[in-house]
Amino acid sequence: MKDEQLSKELSYALRHAPWAYELELDAQGWADVGQLLAALNETPRDEPITRQRLLEVMARSDKQRLELAGERIRAIYGHSIPSRIEREQAEPPEVLYHGTARRFLSAIRAEGLKPRARQYVHLAMDADTALQVGRRRDDRPVLLQIAAQAAWRDGVPFYPGNARIWLADQVSPAYIDVAVTDGS
Repeated sequence: MKDEQLSKELSYALRHAPWAYELELDAQGWADVGQLLAALNETPRDEPITRQRLLEVMARSDKQRLELAGERIRAIYGHSIPSRIEREQAEPPEVLYHGTARRFLSAIRAEGLKPRARQYVHLAMDADTALQVGRRRDDRPVLLQIAAQAAWRDGVPFYPGNARIWLADQVSPAYIDVAVTDGS
C-alpha cells in the first residue's frame, strides 16, 4: 500500500469513521495504536501494517494530520464524527487565513465562518496553504484574512491544530476581510 493511500485510510479511520474500524476514541480523540493496527490488518494486504510503517507514513506526510503519544494515536484536526473532540485553547497569531470557493462568499459575509460538517473551522497560518485548500472546490478561490488576535481578545476561542493550521468554533463576519478574490 502506498503512503498516500495508507495516510488517507488512517485519516478516515480517526477523523470520520472510527466505528468502521471498531476504534474507541476518548474525549480528546485518542485511540489505541494496537487497536488501530489490528483493525487495519483485518483487511488482506500485500504486507501487514506495522507500527514502524505507521511511523514512516506519518513522518513523510506533508499534511501532518496525525500525532502519536506512546501507545495512543489521534487525528489532530478535521473530524466529522458526531462526538466533539475537545481541544485546549491557545492565543492565535495576529492574522490567520481561510481559502474558500467564491460561491460561499456571500454566506460568509452574512454569517461568518462555521464548521459545517466538521467540528471546527480550519484556518491557515499562511495565505498559500489557505489558497491550496480553497482550490479543492474552486480553481480561483477567495482568500479571507481573519483578524485572529482581535477575535481572541473579544473572547473567540482558538485552538492549535498543527504547525500550519489553527481551529475555531466559528468566526464572526466582523473579523473577516476578503484579501484576494478571483485568484488575483
